[in-house]
Amino acid sequence: MKTAHDLVAAAKLRIQEVSLADADQAILEADVLIDVREADEFAAGHLSGAIHASRGMLEFKLSSTAELSSRDLRIVLYCKTSGRAALAACALHDMGYLQVSSIAGGFDAWQAAGKPVVKPALPTFD
Repeated sequence: MKTAHDLVAAAKLRIQEVSLADADQAILEADVLIDVREADEFAAGHLSGAIHASRGMLEFKLSSTAELSSRDLRIVLYCKTSGRAALAACALHDMGYLQVSSIAGGFDAWQAAGKPVVKPALPTFD
């Protein structure tokens, strides 16, 4: 029986991961940056310009959003540490998307490197 770790390791052999050092450039060149973490993770902080599509709903969101239907889109994915993004990248390849990559190390590596994170502004009631 395969474990989640086994599935992620196999996925990483099939996908293109961009290093943290190359992530800024990959994001600049991307048509869309997708955060595949859960909604609460996204709300707590995310990369600037990212849209949210949790791993469990990714295929459905892309299939039902006309702006994301072109198989030539340059897509960069990320999650917390890169496992879910690797699995998501495989799913998108299986759907026919041709230019998909994920950020090695994910959001945790991005944040640990001191790169900018968008956090929601909470209202003040002064």
